[in-house]
Amino acid sequence: MTMARKPLLEIVLANPRGFCAGVERAIKTVEHALAEFGAPVYVRHEIVHNARVCDDLRAKGAVFVEEVEEVPPNSVVIFSAHGVPRRVENAAEAAAHHVIDATCPLVSRVHVGGRRYVMDGRRVILIGHRGHPEVEGTLGQIETPPDRPVLVVASASDVEALDLQPDEPVSYVTQTTLSVSDTRGIIDAIRRRWPDAEGPDTRDICYATQNRQQAVAEIAGLVDAVVVVGARNSSNSNRLVEIALAAGVPARLVPSVADLERDFVEGVRRLGISAGASAPAVLVDEVMARLADWFDLSVTEVMGKREDVSFRLPRGLGNTLGRVARRA
Repeated sequence: MTMARKPLLEIVLANPRGFCAGVERAIKTVEHALAEFGAPVYVRHEIVHNARVCDDLRAKGAVFVEEVEEVPPNSVVIFSAHGVPRRVENAAEAAAHHVIDATCPLVSRVHVGGRRYVMDGRRVILIGHRGHPEVEGTLGQIETPPDRPVLVVASASDVEALDLQPDEPVSYVTQTTLSVSDTRGIIDAIRRRWPDAEGPDTRDICYATQNRQQAVAEIAGLVDAVVVVGARNSSNSNRLVEIALAAGVPARLVPSVADLERDFVEGVRRLGISAGASAPAVLVDEVMARLADWFDLSVTEVMGKREDVSFRLPRGLGNTLGRVARRA
């Protein structure tokens, strides 16, 4: 009996995809802390937005908590890559915790910029999604007078609704994982109302966000559909899906292989695959293996921007201090 041939499917892999240097740094921070101090090590919030990553670290002895008040005194506490408000730092100090701050250096740069604008007497507008851990951390890091709080906007219409005078000295900072095109539109709206507004244009959007967005935009013109591997609560992964959809290509976010629906890829001749900056390579491998069960695969990898970025691991790790690099 002859077995029926599987249909052909060409895979076009976006490059770069998956882990960035900030995410690798955060994960290595937890691993090095466990090696140096032993379990348990407490991590406030998910170290990065990916269940597989957190499950793997949990199996090694990491304990994830929502607030430091849940942690026994004198414990090792790690702050996630998204950053934390000052009140969390103060609570950790009051409980005599050994704190290791794994905030991504690019997020820390946003905090520094916001504080500088406040010192210059400017009203700070934060472009981002209220409720996202990075935005909440940034709001809590930029100390302002009670009558001049940081204003959060997520759209050009939000900018138009701001109750500020035309002569108000204004500045802006951005959540690092927003879409470049969306951010530019909001910045344009700010500058229309306040032509002298100061801000970093799109430079606060991290290199990894920009590179992955550009890679998806490039493959969108080559494929019939796009799958983005990443968590549902991952802002940068969701932005990749939005970019593919904006290019007119059907796109789905796939948190794990269990979420890959065959109906979505049936009839597709060329399928683009990318992954958010917090998605481990093993998840892409599992998706590819499932597709190979269904189809005869031909795989092409598009050469994107080379990444060679290195971040030093945070203070507080003693002899485990080193450097973490992400090279594509």
